[in-house]
Amino acid sequence: MEEQTELNMEYLSKTLQEMALTLGAFKAGIATTETLAGGPPSADLTYVLPEAKSAVVFAIAFDQNLIESYFRKEDHKSMETNKVRSTTLANGIALEMAAFLEDFGFKAVPLNANFVYREKVMEFMKEQKSELHPPVSHRYLAVRSGIGHFGYSGHIITKENGSAIVLGSVVTDAELIPTEPLPEEENYCDGCKICLAACSSGYVDPLEKVTVTLGGKEFSYGKRKNFFRCGLVCGGLAGLSSSGKWSTWSPTRFDIPEKDEDFRAAMIENQQAQCGRPEAKGGFFSAGGRMEYTCSNCNLICHPDKEIRKARLKMLRKSGVVIEEPDGTRRAVSPEEAKEYLKSMPLERRKFYEDVSEE
Repeated sequence: MEEQTELNMEYLSKTLQEMALTLGAFKAGIATTETLAGGPPSADLTYVLPEAKSAVVFAIAFDQNLIESYFRKEDHKSMETNKVRSTTLANGIALEMAAFLEDFGFKAVPLNANFVYREKVMEFMKEQKSELHPPVSHRYLAVRSGIGHFGYSGHIITKENGSAIVLGSVVTDAELIPTEPLPEEENYCDGCKICLAACSSGYVDPLEKVTVTLGGKEFSYGKRKNFFRCGLVCGGLAGLSSSGKWSTWSPTRFDIPEKDEDFRAAMIENQQAQCGRPEAKGGFFSAGGRMEYTCSNCNLICHPDKEIRKARLKMLRKSGVVIEEPDGTRRAVSPEEAKEYLKSMPLERRKFYEDVSEE
């Protein structure tokens, strides 16, 4: 392999960013082992490539035009399909980028945009652990390379598309030239916590924050609680808000625990109930089975315009609750109508949607 001169690394760095934009991303950046130094384990590029020197990270936007109908409970399929295919696009870009780097004689590892962890998911479910860790965190790469800032939720937020994005990355032994993080004064997150108001699981602590140091620079966001909180609700195993007035796209009415230590048991029990409901027709595939996007509220609700954030939360709160027909069709109805619908179910079917142990 030719010596990595400053000139050809500048060319390669710019070309890789242009490649990401050409293939469908709206923003791209570069992080290196130096700019990620001192970070958490998921900031360690050598975990996936011992010789790693840098990583290219990029962001793909979800279709903003589909978000409001999703929050109003008018159209689930369009937003879900857009999320699935945008994630697949991110994986494809990373794969093409890796092949491009290999043509130059470099080593490269494309990283999946989602659903890949250092721990094996099925084993994780059996153990008393509360966190799943990605091989390398796209979020750490993104915030350090200038893709966006951390919002309070811990999602990367961008001035172009808010947090309604998916991130992709490729790790390489090429000594690429890093891009700089964005100035903190440009971060539009004002701590409104609308993202938390849209979450029925209480996944992010409303008061406590965590700070990570990446290459000598500090970045902060809301502390995340037990991972099973997100898994229970975003996995469609529960979804009714504490008010009982609105839900995610999940048709279940199982209680959402208050204590972190109760979520693992709820997750396992609700997964068993899920087996009795109609099989998902869309969504994605995971070790836990075929799954749908029934929530993603914190991912989709944040927009640079605070008035739009407020409007989306209002839509969600007025959207009603979701019920499921025997053929798997879902529709939103009032909380009162949902209660009557569930009461009319045969007990053998109803137990797949709510707790009937005392009846």
